[in-house]
Amino acid sequence: MVALVRTLALAFAIVVAALSSGCNLLPEVKDETSGWSAERLYRTAHDAVLEGNYTRAVKLFETLESRFPYGRYAQQALLEGAYANYRASEVPAAISQLDRFIRTYPNHPNVDYAYYLKGIVNFREDQGLLGYVYEFELSERDPKAMKESFAAFKELVAKFPDSRYAEDSRQRLVYLSNALSMFEVHVARYYFNRTAYVAAAGRAQSSLVNYPRTPANEHALDVLMSAYDKLDLPKLRDDTRAILAKTYPNSPYLTGDAGAARPWWKFWGNDIYRGVDTGKDDGRGGPKPWWQIW
Repeated sequence: MVALVRTLALAFAIVVAALSSGCNLLPEVKDETSGWSAERLYRTAHDAVLEGNYTRAVKLFETLESRFPYGRYAQQALLEGAYANYRASEVPAAISQLDRFIRTYPNHPNVDYAYYLKGIVNFREDQGLLGYVYEFELSERDPKAMKESFAAFKELVAKFPDSRYAEDSRQRLVYLSNALSMFEVHVARYYFNRTAYVAAAGRAQSSLVNYPRTPANEHALDVLMSAYDKLDLPKLRDDTRAILAKTYPNSPYLTGDAGAARPWWKFWGNDIYRGVDTGKDDGRGGPKPWWQIW
């Protein structure tokens, strides 16, 4: 038994020695940035961004932050690293870096850009490659990113009204307000077409109350009017119809043109005048286009 133990111990020692000598034979991986100054790291990373090599830029900015965590180069690396991550489609990493920049350097002269970039990242987030070919309607997406984008732009405008990014942020806020309002309308239509009329009325009211004076209000009024009709509340239905007629006198929901079939050749875009209870907004995407055979 003792001999067996000694034999096993000797074999183990031989294996360890062989592995150790083998590791020593492996070529040493050299870090090309070893000995680089903070300025050289930043310049090289910045050039990589300009060249569109965002993966390399991200790695260099991370190296700069870890080796030189203080100073102007580290601050700029955090901000530009967020942009590089965004362009490399690393959205969570970009947002994390922007939040850290805003939290760590609230008085930085470029903090307004951090808010603006955060809004942009969330504005385009999860749209994917096809989003640049076929512009998906924001109102049909998960509203979480939209709300975060809205919050970033709103904070930018509130804190830095004279920022170079303020005017563009205001325009995006208008667009996002209507998109969020229209999202509520989509949800209200979904509930309506499943005979959940109370829930439909609630979401339509949410659209009207939380996002007033947006174009989506016309569609919210239609859902609300139709829901009251189904709930046998004629007074509320008629009041809502009167508001719709006063605010949108030429609305297709009043003239009976809502839900009309689009031309056979127009297979792009979304018809927001589908209305409710038409069989075209049943939550399953409606009838297939003429060209879709699968």
